[in-house]
Amino acid sequence: MRWIYLALILIFTLAGGAIPLRYRHLNKNIMVYLLAFTGAFLLGITLLHLAPESFHELGKEAGLYIILGFFLQVFLQRWSHGMEHGHSQSPVSGTQDQTGQITAAAALSLIIGLSVHGFMEGLPLGFTYRDPTILPSLSLGILLHKIPEGLTLMTMLLAIRADKKRNTGLLVMYSLVTPFAALIAFLLNKNFQFMNNFLLYVIAIVTGAFLHISTTIFFESGTRHHELDRGKVISMIIGLGLSSLTLLIP
Repeated sequence: MRWIYLALILIFTLAGGAIPLRYRHLNKNIMVYLLAFTGAFLLGITLLHLAPESFHELGKEAGLYIILGFFLQVFLQRWSHGMEHGHSQSPVSGTQDQTGQITAAAALSLIIGLSVHGFMEGLPLGFTYRDPTILPSLSLGILLHKIPEGLTLMTMLLAIRADKKRNTGLLVMYSLVTPFAALIAFLLNKNFQFMNNFLLYVIAIVTGAFLHISTTIFFESGTRHHELDRGKVISMIIGLGLSSLTLLIP
């Protein structure tokens, strides 16, 4: 595990959270195209690196765990309301009180759901892969996706209460979740042999979760009636193209 990857993931999450603090009225199209790009990149990394690794290590059994991960992410959305792919940029049904403010219970649910997702993202970063191109590619995919995650989290926190110090503290705590999970996985994998086998199944589950997140971004984020406009298509092509270039990493 290269520590620089975890540091960059932390920095990119904080950078995403800093955007709504600096720009309170961010152009909606920027978020749509950013999500499309990161979703496409994440899909490419998942299909080009994680899925082949899972099937190589687990055989046909990997498919079952990928499906499990896909529907596990569906379940997690009941907590996060799709914040990991930008849905909390708009009001979420059942999260607001009569005054239009997001309730404390709903906010806690959102944070828990996103934190569980972030923890799942971090676990595969502590694994030693057969293919040396996987770890840097996966790290890049995750850190790029942390920008919209941090942005949507801070946007939600600001909608609850405009307390910069408190919200920054919560953002920092969330930013540490994925690196912390990677560190735990790395230490357990290093000291306990059974963890190596356990993480193989975790990687397959995370692969399914990434498939759900990335495809949901394609069809549900931003544009009216979930249509694909030219800017979104271009963003997707760039994301998929860059993810394909990770195959050239020596």
